[in-house]
Amino acid sequence: MIKAYAKSDIGRVRENNQDSFYISEPLDDVQLFIIADGMGGYNGGEVASSLAVTSCKNYIENNFNQIEKDKDSIIQLVASSLEYANMIVYEKSKETEELEGMGTTLDICLIYNNRAYIGHVGDSRVYRVRKDFIRKLTQDHSYVQKLVKDGTITQEEANHHPQKNMLMKALGCNAFVEPDVMIKGFQKDDIILMTTDGLTNLVSKEHIFSTVKEENLEQIPKKLVEQANENGGYDNITVIVIKNI
Repeated sequence: MIKAYAKSDIGRVRENNQDSFYISEPLDDVQLFIIADGMGGYNGGEVASSLAVTSCKNYIENNFNQIEKDKDSIIQLVASSLEYANMIVYEKSKETEELEGMGTTLDICLIYNNRAYIGHVGDSRVYRVRKDFIRKLTQDHSYVQKLVKDGTITQEEANHHPQKNMLMKALGCNAFVEPDVMIKGFQKDDIILMTTDGLTNLVSKEHIFSTVKEENLEQIPKKLVEQANENGGYDNITVIVIKNI
């Protein structure tokens, strides 16, 4: 049995909320959770994130019952849904002048048979909390993450780097995208937390972990959003929390 809650907030500075998300109902055939953080002038970011989430959801729901339910087939489905959403957002950006250059991060978590199939593009994040440990499952597709990986700067320096929001990869900016796709175990009492960088830029991983451990499941997204706003709320904030009950 999967239980999930979410909250999305405009924050304290932005004029509109460019984040989008989707969470399944408990009885849905496909347990699917999606989060996106849009970018682009005018209302481009809002359009990109909403379009990406809807395209992805529809693609998976339309095709899930047609595939074999083995690991490879589900991984391929998740990858294809991201590639499809990329094509939809990219084509839309080419049709409308004021939407030119829009893009979005996109993270999907499809849960099936105690496994989480995760698809990822951008710098929104997916964490898993198991017992007394929190682990970041995704790698940010950002310029500073590349510098960390190359050993040019430390993770601590990356947290305060002036170009920390510069993405190396986003969805909808090019005709093709190569998403990261992975499978992770999702055992009883595990919690998966999906979030946009409006949270992770302002609330530490340690603080996220303590909130997950201390709060009632339903309250976790609300409490984390409050913490991000208390720390400045410079960006839109969206949090999804999913528990294997």
